[in-house]
Amino acid sequence: MNAHRTPKKINKEESLANLLSKVKENAMVKYYLEICNILKLDVDDDWVKKTNEANDAKLKELDNAIQDAIQNLGENDVRLANLAKADFLCRIGEKDLAESQYRVTSEKTVGLGQKLDIVFVLIRIGFFYNDYTLIKRNIEKAKSMIEQGGDWDRRNRLRVYEAYMLFSIRNFEEAAKLFLDTIATFTSYELYTYKKHVYYTVISSMVSLSRVDLKKKVVDSPEVKTVIHEIPHLESFLLSFYNSNYREFFQSLAEIIESLKLDRYGNQHAKFYCREMRIRAYTQYLESYRSVQLSSISDAFGVTEEFIDKELSRFIVLRNLPCKIDMVAKVVETVRPDNRNMLYQKTLKQGDSILNRIQKLSRVIHI
Repeated sequence: MNAHRTPKKINKEESLANLLSKVKENAMVKYYLEICNILKLDVDDDWVKKTNEANDAKLKELDNAIQDAIQNLGENDVRLANLAKADFLCRIGEKDLAESQYRVTSEKTVGLGQKLDIVFVLIRIGFFYNDYTLIKRNIEKAKSMIEQGGDWDRRNRLRVYEAYMLFSIRNFEEAAKLFLDTIATFTSYELYTYKKHVYYTVISSMVSLSRVDLKKKVVDSPEVKTVIHEIPHLESFLLSFYNSNYREFFQSLAEIIESLKLDRYGNQHAKFYCREMRIRAYTQYLESYRSVQLSSISDAFGVTEEFIDKELSRFIVLRNLPCKIDMVAKVVETVRPDNRNMLYQKTLKQGDSILNRIQKLSRVIHI
């Protein structure tokens, strides 16, 4: 499903038909039955029976090929035969059997690069089934293997996989670092497209980077500039925020949130992301003022005074915005943090911590 289409253009019946078509095309019986169960669809029993018979016949053929390789051929042929069975099980949606067969294949594999390729497949299976245990376990395994001498391409691909995992669990700050690190060297087309990579890079960076870093790493990035105009609303979203064009920013934000709602992992974070970007926009706007009229804020953002009053009040109560509202004068007053006092308090706390550690250490040494 395209993450950048608007809901109005989606035809649910057509999407379901396309999904079922792909499922049947790849003989994914188990996955087909799960879909029918979830969506309360009538099961095509004839197709299920015929496909199961065909899959069983293919598996028997693959098992025979493995046995033939073991008895008559070399180690690499045994590996390839096992890999063919693992790939087939993966294609037909037999998750558990595929995992097991890939592990068997890994045991038959000598080369580190080929072992890593199997780990990448297991990570992708984890993404497909939202199995975070499988994803995290194999990312850690891949990191350990890379340290043993993995090549540059696989090392780079692993960073993309980890960034995607971090994005999916809402760790936008760490995800942005890895997305940015790999944007100029992206080769993980088996995971998603380069446009999608730029989309994730911009989305995660805007909610986590400082204004200076956003300019340096994203706004001025040649890689971002090359394709951002091809992704609906993303260029407007980025530039309107950076250039403080808040009226356009609010309009672009609404469109971006709709695209996030259609993203595989972005949909579960859309509400959170919308709130955080509004807070960042309000914070950025208020940083320039000691006090500002509600009417000025509402005009800048293209919304009513009532909306701004309600919006800011909620964020102030939650301590997301350092300001207060004077409703008599209809003015928003920013509360400047006392940086010197904060530094003093922080120094005292750190000093107390160091003294406590020295006292504990002195008792140990004395003993």
